[in-house]
Amino acid sequence: MTKGPLVELKKICKRFDGIEALKDVSLTVERGTVHGLVGENGAGKSTLGKIIAGVHRPDSGQLIVDNQAVSFATPRDALAHGIVMISQEVSLVPKRTVLENVFLGIESTKYGLVDKSALASRYEELTGRAGIYIHPDTTLDHLRIADQKKVEVLRAVARNARLGVMDEPTAALSSEEAAALYSLINSLTAIGTTVVYVSHFLEEVLQLADKVTVLRNGNLIKTSPVIEETPESLVKNMLGGFVSLGFPEKNYSRPDAPVVLQVQHLCQQGDFEDISFEIREGEIVGLAGLAGSGRSEICRAIFGAEKIAGGTMVLRGKAIQVKSPRAAVEKGIALLPESRKLAGLVMNFSTSNNITLPHLSKISLGPLIKLAEEKDLTQSILTQLDVRPPDPMAKVSSLSGGNQQKTLFAKWLFKKPLVFIADEPTAGVDVGAKRAIYQLIHKLAGEGLAVLLVSSDIEEVLGLSHKVLAIRNGRIVMEFDRDEITEDKVMNAIFATDKEGDLKCN
Repeated sequence: MTKGPLVELKKICKRFDGIEALKDVSLTVERGTVHGLVGENGAGKSTLGKIIAGVHRPDSGQLIVDNQAVSFATPRDALAHGIVMISQEVSLVPKRTVLENVFLGIESTKYGLVDKSALASRYEELTGRAGIYIHPDTTLDHLRIADQKKVEVLRAVARNARLGVMDEPTAALSSEEAAALYSLINSLTAIGTTVVYVSHFLEEVLQLADKVTVLRNGNLIKTSPVIEETPESLVKNMLGGFVSLGFPEKNYSRPDAPVVLQVQHLCQQGDFEDISFEIREGEIVGLAGLAGSGRSEICRAIFGAEKIAGGTMVLRGKAIQVKSPRAAVEKGIALLPESRKLAGLVMNFSTSNNITLPHLSKISLGPLIKLAEEKDLTQSILTQLDVRPPDPMAKVSSLSGGNQQKTLFAKWLFKKPLVFIADEPTAGVDVGAKRAIYQLIHKLAGEGLAVLLVSSDIEEVLGLSHKVLAIRNGRIVMEFDRDEITEDKVMNAIFATDKEGDLKCN
């Protein structure tokens, strides 16, 4: 295998709307290695990855591939040099099948028509080589986000990429699925493939990468072998000082605190069955389970975004029926969804419009919106949640991932709910924003909200929750109270291999 640099960046600069995203960044990526990029949201790491992959063009500086200066106008230009990107947000065709997405643009043809038999054979060979299998005839919009990520990996492998830029590839994966991806990356580098790995999960970067580059405010702070770094040293360079990586100290609600939400025997055909639990005032209840265990479906059902086949819900002692998200909001139930881009925010709307969208009656006079009041109120909550910039008129699409997530919190805290459901609240955010979100969830519980928490990060569930419900195959299999919550116990419960029957609602 040829050694030496595959990609070099020299004095790369990039601006967006006058803001410097990258400032004179110079970097070398060696062949057959994993090169990690870390930094806060807005530090420039994703922008740098996108310049390598042809998604963005630098304003100045040089991009060199195989010792030759190149200029990529589109990702297709980068693909011609063997460079592909797996984005933080899934970029697939929702109504096409897995097979069609994987081979889109590189189909096998016969007599000018797509040769489906040849594609099927290629897919079988590809999945065997990659160690990932998803039924080829499934349409993308029927797959969980975790499985859509796998399709993106398969698409990159199918193109025989020499270099893959992976931007938060494990953000929506379970620990088991992430481990499978790590194994695939190791297999790829063993045959000479190079990976630029962008991630907020510092332990993940230290486990996978050969070298790691730290970016802060568009500047390259340092590049070093991972053996010289720790999570604490990376955070110090990312933030310009020390910050604790731990969780806030838990303040448990009183044992006799009022029950805010009771869920009794909730059932949804094929997704979950006989789900019963309660959340008290000031309590954080965590749902721990693998992707596909039914945890997100339970959240959506409580919020009225999914129909239920059976069961009841009681809010503040009164039986309720929640047949739509609008009804949930009116009753004081809020849902921070798994994907802020697909289900949480309208990306081409302003932060102000996103925040007030579910609460228009609060800032309206008849059919007219009181614009000055809307601006003042939204600016106040943006400032409280430290959204940067705290500008009500800024488009959400212009914000970093962490600030988009804070805007999503602002949307549901504009009118404080009784029940706050947080599904993957720190997905795709950096360590600084993650710590701020932990503090916010802790604060909400301290103010008496009943919080239901779902996360693929088991440490996050354990570190924040007062009580943990282990979910497996659509059923709650174990409940752990404050003195029983340990990682071993919870993991054993959600990974147990005993067979269970089909989920049927009686």
